[in-house]
Amino acid sequence: MVLDVNIVVFDGFEPLDVFGPFEVFVNTDDARVRLFSLDGPGVKVGEGGVRVESMGSEEVDPKGVLLIPGGSGTRALVGNDRWIGQLASLVARSPQVMTVCTGSALLAATGVLDGRRATSNDLAFDWVVSTGERVDWIRDARWVVDGRFRTSSGISAGIDMALAFVEDTCGSEAADKASMQMEYIRNRDSGYDPFARKRVLHSQGRGITTRRTA
Repeated sequence: MVLDVNIVVFDGFEPLDVFGPFEVFVNTDDARVRLFSLDGPGVKVGEGGVRVESMGSEEVDPKGVLLIPGGSGTRALVGNDRWIGQLASLVARSPQVMTVCTGSALLAATGVLDGRRATSNDLAFDWVVSTGERVDWIRDARWVVDGRFRTSSGISAGIDMALAFVEDTCGSEAADKASMQMEYIRNRDSGYDPFARKRVLHSQGRGITTRRTA
């Protein structure tokens, strides 16, 4: 079975939101990963000036797994009705949908998370909640699975979510192989996010700072 994964990119995407899960999937046998844009093929510029070449949405398999990253670009896109409408069309056809960081705000804007459990980056949590007030937001989770939707908290959490997805769909050996090839130590507890606010604030009180996020 070929595992098709479609990752949507846009100006202002967070690179690790994209390339963390990307590494998981390209290190999984029989997986095919595509980066695409909803406004046609071309170059998208992410945080820090990273540039990626994307294909148009018509070139991806709409029945593939869909992954939506976060980043500062989500702030403008969440109010772009045309873009959100295009995303909603893909979401409706995708058997599994995943988000990283503030990508959950974009998914919430489509309405499909209403009444479902989800999470997002803790440092942007209040803003994300404002984009989907009918969503049952779980602040302390590393990632959340509700039906065909998987949402993860900040940035590196997308790697853990992707590895858990590979384990669920391809088996534990496939997930272990991917993490070994990446030399990545997994966080296996989906319900525990060590970067949730109550722990971040405790760390800040000891003089540890955290960077601003999208």
